[in-house]
Amino acid sequence: MTDKTWNSLLRDQLAWHWTHHLRPRLAGLTDDEYFWEPAPGCWTVRPRGTGTAPIRAGAGAMTIDFAVPEPDPPPLTTIAWRLGHVIVGVLAMRNAAHFGRAPTDYQSFTYAATATEALEQLDTEYATWLTGVEALGDTGLARPCGEAEGPYAEHPLAALVLHIHREVIHHLSEVCLLRDLYLHTHPPTRTEAS
Repeated sequence: MTDKTWNSLLRDQLAWHWTHHLRPRLAGLTDDEYFWEPAPGCWTVRPRGTGTAPIRAGAGAMTIDFAVPEPDPPPLTTIAWRLGHVIVGVLAMRNAAHFGRAPTDYQSFTYAATATEALEQLDTEYATWLTGVEALGDTGLARPCGEAEGPYAEHPLAALVLHIHREVIHHLSEVCLLRDLYLHTHPPTRTEAS
């Protein structure tokens, strides 16, 4: 028998992937990779006023592409877009709803203009999430999510934690795959490799 609690087991689910796979694979992310559009018509994070998506959300100099309803099939998304989605839609909005972070959403968030800034935002939201989940203890995991989660208001917070962890692992794995694709389609020149 182990002394692990349900809370620590849930945190370990994400923390293990973050520490051993996801975050190390994001180290050294360049701006070229961050903004790379591997196919025509990608959704991404762009300087304000340069996008053509039906919705260009964001409070600062950069906006993120969206549409509601989403087209079928949806456009391919860049590393910048996927990081923006994880930072805002997956973590920051939930941190605001449940763990005391300042309120935010896709429209009011200031998106990163560089890969380094995006990774700093990701690290901040990840740390806030993990600290918030830990503070719930086992008892807090059983309480209802509340109206911030709409039709899932009556579901226990443990269900939300599992969902968020799946989302982070899923989308950051996609980012890792896009980095692999970029590496294999943009081999470094001799000057870059030296």
